[in-house]
Amino acid sequence: MRIGIDMGGTKIAGLALDDAGRELARIRVPTPSSYDAVLGAIREVVSGLESQAHATGSPPVGICTPGYLQPSTGLIRNSNLLALNDRPLDRDLAAALGRPVRLANDAKCFVLSEALDGAAAPPANVDRSRPDVVFGATLGTGVGGGIVVDGRVLTGENGAATEWSHTTLSFLRAGEKAPYPCFCSHPNCIEAFTSGRGLAARYRELGGGEEPGIEIAGLAAAGDARAERAFSDYEDALARALAMVINLLDPRAIVLGGGVSSNERIFLNVPKLWEQYTVPRGLRTRLVRAQHGDASGARGAASLWPR
Repeated sequence: MRIGIDMGGTKIAGLALDDAGRELARIRVPTPSSYDAVLGAIREVVSGLESQAHATGSPPVGICTPGYLQPSTGLIRNSNLLALNDRPLDRDLAAALGRPVRLANDAKCFVLSEALDGAAAPPANVDRSRPDVVFGATLGTGVGGGIVVDGRVLTGENGAATEWSHTTLSFLRAGEKAPYPCFCSHPNCIEAFTSGRGLAARYRELGGGEEPGIEIAGLAAAGDARAERAFSDYEDALARALAMVINLLDPRAIVLGGGVSSNERIFLNVPKLWEQYTVPRGLRTRLVRAQHGDASGARGAASLWPR
């Protein structure tokens, strides 16, 4: 048995999985505001999962967290759950739980879950003579990314692999600029174009109202010309961002999650656009929608420990 914990700004969600990946127990609690209270809440979730699943011994625990653990300092960086920043979260949780823990960024855990047994799982005939690479992105209010190679999360020398969304959008056109300034302070970053916040801002630029990004595609389908233009621009920006990934990593699959990815037109239109920007042609890379939904983060965290 393995336990995975998904830490979010509003909730802490935990799953207990058996060795085949089947769910044995699930618990969800609100996220406290203080660091010590977060440690206590995770301890209670783990204890509750062990009780529900009738665990024997101390099953391994994986943690999915916003931000990333910087190896050189052992501290969490860039977390929107501010209480975690500049804290040795893995060491403090290991002490609180009385066992080692493994920790990875939430987007990386999402991709790991989908690459192992979700929408981007390897087919039976996958070519094992070369590395199996899966890229994933969460398209929500913000944007996150992750890379899985041969079933393992790529974290990188500095712990920040796939901070892809805070790099400049590739193939920028003359005069083109992001519809809003991202908190990262890098002008024209990918997140500012491809997040739900960016989509909503583009709609407003075109004279639309204050609708959230997740609703723009529905407005377009209902005949709103501004929404159609905003979503078409969004798809082109996403195609350029993913073309950069294809040119760099050449993944077997790209999996998308998050609220904006609920719009099926993305999976039809973006692959038709990205070959304008990729070096290879006749791409075999598949663009797929996440299978496990909200459970992907916790499932991926549990899978930081081998089955």
